[in-house]
Amino acid sequence: MKKRKKYSTFAPLFAKATRFQGSLRAKFVVLNYDRIILPDVGVTAEVSTFSPAGKVKEQHAILHVEPRGELFALQYDRLMRAEQALLALPQCAGSRLLFKRYFLSDATNQTAPAVPSVATSFIQQPPLDGSKVAAWLYLASDMTVAEHDGLFAASHNDYEHLWMLGMTESEGDSAAQTTALLDRYDTALQRCGATLADNCIRTWFYVRDVDTQYAGMVRARREHFEAHGLTKNTHFIASTGIGGSPADTHALVQLGTYALKGFEPAQQRYLYAKTHLNSTYEYGVTFERGTVIDYGDRSHVFISGTASINNRGEVIHVGDIVRQTERMWENVEALLAEAESSFNDVAQIIVYLRDLADYEIVKALFDKRFPDTPCVITLAPVCRPTWLIEMECLAIRPAVKTDFHDF
Repeated sequence: MKKRKKYSTFAPLFAKATRFQGSLRAKFVVLNYDRIILPDVGVTAEVSTFSPAGKVKEQHAILHVEPRGELFALQYDRLMRAEQALLALPQCAGSRLLFKRYFLSDATNQTAPAVPSVATSFIQQPPLDGSKVAAWLYLASDMTVAEHDGLFAASHNDYEHLWMLGMTESEGDSAAQTTALLDRYDTALQRCGATLADNCIRTWFYVRDVDTQYAGMVRARREHFEAHGLTKNTHFIASTGIGGSPADTHALVQLGTYALKGFEPAQQRYLYAKTHLNSTYEYGVTFERGTVIDYGDRSHVFISGTASINNRGEVIHVGDIVRQTERMWENVEALLAEAESSFNDVAQIIVYLRDLADYEIVKALFDKRFPDTPCVITLAPVCRPTWLIEMECLAIRPAVKTDFHDF
């Protein structure tokens, strides 16, 4: 994709951008990390790039805004300018935005227009660096993008990637809203020739007042899944169910989804890590711990929201944020290993904290272990009150699988 001329107004910004290549990457590893500082707009972009020679390039970026004591509108404006600047930098040449998620400190009072032709969501999960907004961006090269009634499709090489984000309902309790959201999603998938059971890879359920509303969402999701053939004897869907407030004060649940068309059943497999984790249905919830999609040239590893839990479904290290963080890492590492992957392949991390007072401790722990990986830490209570922290991540690893099309 050629650079757009309108980005030329940011030329002075490029000259001042500072780029640091991640120190933990050997030259032969395809995934690379960069930290790009854009001083004129006060934004730092943490970027992972998966760029095998002659193949589709994928990039994940976490954008952090310096607070500067400003109102939301000014911080958001600087973030938008940083996004444009990022796309025009040499290391992003040929990439285009496919997905954007904004983490807001006050969704009801922070309005921001969605960008046309880009799958976009806004959710109140305050970034804990003192800013009012942070962003997770997904970029890729060689994609054809279209929008169909709120469902965004990116196509390449006989695959169609489908995102439907920011869905909410205003009527009923959390169970009724969840049912309505999933019904709406089913209809959107059907219009695209897809189904929940066959094509949905990843979901995000953001629940207002998660301590009281989560149970209704879980019940409705379980009932909906059973009606569509998703049971403990078939499979579920990788997911994060976490605290988060939509802009609409009557909305108790916000749903985001990712689906894929054009793949064979053999390309999808599920992760269990039974030495560390139990099956989710044993305590009444219905999601996969992780899902792998294998392509000819790479594998995507989707790790669901994961916390400090053992293989009996028990919360461990209650009250200890450091030990819960370490056990959470251990669990994620076990899931990644089952996918023939590791933390070296992780392209982005989202961390959810129950108590903002734990931020400095957790930030120091993540900075030490993952100094280069794009990461955002937000305030978002986990679904069990005794869980202090949860994380999700996505890994991309090189592969040579001649039975499948390349990504």
